[in-house]
Amino acid sequence: MNPLGTLSQLVATFADFNTGPDGGPDSAMGTEFFHGPGIAVEIPSGQDLITQAIVSISDEDIAWPVLGRLCKRTGWKMMDMESGRVFGG
Repeated sequence: MNPLGTLSQLVATFADFNTGPDGGPDSAMGTEFFHGPGIAVEIPSGQDLITQAIVSISDEDIAWPVLGRLCKRTGWKMMDMESGRVFGG
């Protein structure tokens, strides 16, 4: 699995999509939480290179166009953990 980047690179990438860290205290679990248009993203912060993140959707009408543009620009792939369907890349 190709890395998504370092945590600082992900902050910069997600910022282009109006998504960023929630500003809360660092999690004891080693997870950063980002919030954006219709989405919340969980990113493990205890690794040098991040290889995956979990995206939760709170508003599908807003989230899917953002996620589609994100995948198109970065070449990332996303998988629905329930259905196994993959898109992007």
